[in-house]
Amino acid sequence: MAPLHKLRDMASESYRITLLADFNARNLAVLLEKNASTSGVKCTQAPYGQALQLLLDRSGEFWNDPCDALVLWTLPHLVTPEFQKVLSCEEFSTANLMAEVDSFCASVRHIPDNVRAILLPSWVAPGAERGLGPLNLGNQMGIANVLMRMNLRLADQFEQDLRVVLLDSQSWLATSGSGAYSPKLWYMSKTPFQNTVFQEASKDILSTLDGVRGLNKKVLVLDLDNTVWGGIVGDVGWEKLRLGGHDPIGEAFVDFQKHLKRLANRGVLLAISSKNEEAAALEAIRRHPEMVLRLEDFAAWKIDWNDKAQNMVELMVSLNLGLDSAVFLDDSPVERARVREALPQVTVPDLPEDPMQYASFLGNLRYFDNPMVSREDRNRSGMYAADRQRTALKATVKSLQDWLQMLDLRVVVEPLRDSNLERAAQLFNKTNQMNLSTRRMMPAELFAWSSNDGHGLWTYRVMDKFGDYGLCGISSVAREGSRGRLVDFLLSCRVMGRGVEETMLIASARRARELGCTELYAEFSPTPKNQPCERWLQSQSLLAREKNVYRLSLQNGLEFPSHVKVMLPEQ
Repeated sequence: MAPLHKLRDMASESYRITLLADFNARNLAVLLEKNASTSGVKCTQAPYGQALQLLLDRSGEFWNDPCDALVLWTLPHLVTPEFQKVLSCEEFSTANLMAEVDSFCASVRHIPDNVRAILLPSWVAPGAERGLGPLNLGNQMGIANVLMRMNLRLADQFEQDLRVVLLDSQSWLATSGSGAYSPKLWYMSKTPFQNTVFQEASKDILSTLDGVRGLNKKVLVLDLDNTVWGGIVGDVGWEKLRLGGHDPIGEAFVDFQKHLKRLANRGVLLAISSKNEEAAALEAIRRHPEMVLRLEDFAAWKIDWNDKAQNMVELMVSLNLGLDSAVFLDDSPVERARVREALPQVTVPDLPEDPMQYASFLGNLRYFDNPMVSREDRNRSGMYAADRQRTALKATVKSLQDWLQMLDLRVVVEPLRDSNLERAAQLFNKTNQMNLSTRRMMPAELFAWSSNDGHGLWTYRVMDKFGDYGLCGISSVAREGSRGRLVDFLLSCRVMGRGVEETMLIASARRARELGCTELYAEFSPTPKNQPCERWLQSQSLLAREKNVYRLSLQNGLEFPSHVKVMLPEQ
């Protein structure tokens, strides 16, 4: 069997991080390794003060070793000479300044491809002084004004570059307060910041990388009484809950719900686990005029008097997600302890005792950090609401085939292109259950692989009469002489079991035949999570099996499932 080059599985190995900074970043390297999760971090630091020359010398030995992420932390006055004039209160040229920023961005774009992700902390003013006081925001000579323009230019330049992630370093300094800068450390070791700054930076860097490889949390499971609203709805009724109005506690709960809604708009699923009478709780959600969250904002709920740990398991099963995807928030220390002890995979932070702290507490959690938000992310709650309608329809029909026919399922097959690359890369790095090979690639790597001669990669967008599931599947084929290899075959769990898998297989087989192949084969690579893919492969009568290898002759007819309408790309 011809070997196939496989990239590292970022979900199962340590992060390899390289630090390239204009200052001594040794403390950051130590904290990155210390704060890492069980997967660990291997961190190396380039000699400090050489960032610009290393960026300009891309043939140097420094770039030979691949890494998962390069943290490129530069000081603006060392990257852009024109900014030194701003610091000195000299006349400067905005055009020249922006040209220097653009030149820096061009150097970053040409960093070799064996650097999978580039994390770029924003530029901040050097030193601890207060700047120019009332002149600081003036557009003639204000340091803060110029820095904002420079950082916005960075953001605009890298808006379409999915390999580059900008990090807000100003927030790290703000969290550290007036002691963020350390003149003494700078003069003694060329370390500009106190460890509190590097501590915040390390946490943001690690959470960003978790988001890149799909390890960020996906579901926030919420209690209701004294968590989403003030009071116990079963005791006081929905009319007397503390929610909004001229009440500081009620106002705090409304703000907390706004923060929850913000998470939902970023693609985080919200669910409910509450000990309550379901009718009373749902009535409060439907009828209370100050409720920010509505039923359609929740992907699932378990509202009863059962054990919350058991309810958590059932919720995650209904969402087709693992327990390690969940965060649980409950005002009760007893309930938190129960879930934490029974389900160690679930993340259970301690809510503050004071509800006025809930919103800021939620805003400071890093579990849901993600470097990109796709259209599918924004519509995720609505997709689960539509799925409840599909389930209701399923209960009214006699057979699975009748239900599938009534769904009016449509699958749009598209090649990989700029417009779908972001979502495709996100799906590629997060899908675990229905995944043939579980390769992991950054967007640029995925696009480069698909562009090679003899390679083909296609995305699958799924919809039915209840709504659009979005881009849910990816398959790819590599030509190996007269055979085609099904390299990638992955599908979101939300559409499993509806004929999309068979549609993807036939579409891949047809494209392999167009490439001149007479056989398509797939080698299943088992992981702890992709047994659903193995079971599906074993169930397919079209496939001949020999251990973990499955073969499909391309000489026979290759027909799509009769209940699926397939829209193929133009050849």
